[in-house]
Amino acid sequence: MNAAKLLIIEDDDLQYEIYEEALSKYKLIRVLKGSQALLMVPKDPPDVVILDHVLADGELGLDFLPGLKEVLPFVPIIIVSGALEVHQQFQALQGPRRAHYCLPKPVDMHELRKTVETALKECGATEVVRQFEALERSKRIDAQELLSRSTDRLSRQNRIREIVGSSSERPNISALAREFNVARRTIIRDLQELIRRGQLAPEIYPEWESPDIED
Repeated sequence: MNAAKLLIIEDDDLQYEIYEEALSKYKLIRVLKGSQALLMVPKDPPDVVILDHVLADGELGLDFLPGLKEVLPFVPIIIVSGALEVHQQFQALQGPRRAHYCLPKPVDMHELRKTVETALKECGATEVVRQFEALERSKRIDAQELLSRSTDRLSRQNRIREIVGSSSERPNISALAREFNVARRTIIRDLQELIRRGQLAPEIYPEWESPDIED
């Protein structure tokens, strides 16, 4: 099985040696600047990006985060930096152009390995599939719930029509609400719908009731 490819955007040689030791089982590709990474990744996308903040020639890693997410929308990005304030770390982890993880320097090698393993397992294509599955489940649940509500409402309205239609008296809103275990407002709306559809005579609706009655 091919080793995962990690793009390391880091200009410090000593720091890169730490990556080489901690992540020796992966294929590492190094660039010194964010601008170099943006030119390279469309042709050779990595599985994970490790991004430093302070780079060569005065470049700042966070400035390249939106561009990297544009060309690598599903690739997890791990920011490793000792130059970020807390609010900058939060900013990097928020919004649609976010990184997945932010680790401080000096980086703990065990934490780095664990983070990379988690990113490879839980992020990227796996994360996208999981999001689509969750979306499909939510749509099915919504559809089933809406269908159930609609079926319940029609069944209740048919029964109300039978009860009201067989009586010469005005409908007792409170009694109907108790019978069907719904709010008084719901019964009034049912009566309005039945009248609007021509299934009940207009005079059936109790004008002495307000449609804005509290539940």
